[in-house]
Amino acid sequence: MSLRAGDQLGEPTRAGDSPERLALSRQERRQLRHQLGWVEQTLAGVTEAIERAVFTEEHARSPGWLQGLDPRVKLGMFVVTVLAASLSHSLLALLLLYGALLLAARASLLPFDFFVRRVWLGIPFFAGIVILPSIFFTSGGPRLFELVIGPLHLGPTPASLLGAAVFVMRVGDAVSLAVLLILTTRWADLLKSLQVLRVPQIFILLLSMTYRYIFLFLHTVNGFFEARKSRTVGLTSGSEQRTWIVAALVTLMNRSFQMSNEVYAAMCARGFTGTIRTYSDYRLRTGDVLAFLGTALLAIGLFFLGRVIV
Repeated sequence: MSLRAGDQLGEPTRAGDSPERLALSRQERRQLRHQLGWVEQTLAGVTEAIERAVFTEEHARSPGWLQGLDPRVKLGMFVVTVLAASLSHSLLALLLLYGALLLAARASLLPFDFFVRRVWLGIPFFAGIVILPSIFFTSGGPRLFELVIGPLHLGPTPASLLGAAVFVMRVGDAVSLAVLLILTTRWADLLKSLQVLRVPQIFILLLSMTYRYIFLFLHTVNGFFEARKSRTVGLTSGSEQRTWIVAALVTLMNRSFQMSNEVYAAMCARGFTGTIRTYSDYRLRTGDVLAFLGTALLAIGLFFLGRVIV
């Protein structure tokens, strides 16, 4: 009996084994690698989510322009600019706004490629896919070219292309504003600043607790999959894998319920009254007021520019 390199788990093979048995062993090895592959992908996804959150907090602590502003002022700047982008129908005004957002990201020490990828590889890309059919079905004006599909005559017009570009650019500006706000503001400060908009305390509390403990549960899920991977020494059937996933979900749910009761009891024992408190003491400065006034003037200018130039 001899050992062959690469056999599954060091399983011995005989020199006189048939090609059918060798082919079966190779197939089993591929199945085992596939079973372990989804575990590794899940582990990588959980780890990436945690690292992304930590990376975001690091940007919020950078000595950039937006990081130094009062969170309440940044939230007001965000609301005013989003309203201006939503009410604007001019592609030029939206492009100018995006240029201003790129300058703000640069002044806030955000990596340019990271900021652009995070914005345009997400929602605006799918917004372009959603708006794509309307380019060919919108009537009015001469068509650039025509597609005949039975009784249907389809084709893009200059008006439909301009409308689609405005829609995608408006979504891109809104997402860019949201990313700027999140990357330059710590989560606790952002939640506290929501009180300026009269958001109910219970809603802010739920967001705060969810953000705080979702990473703890991600760490628990990561431990589940690491334990699963370290204890997998052979092929498992699909039913066994589904049974394990259901058991893991039930265990995680039981832990979450138990932890929620313990956390609430600990909060009440320490005098929790429902008000979110942070170490930051908010005080408006001259730079905060000037930044808000400049943003308001920019939003008003873009709004009227959108009314004049289409």
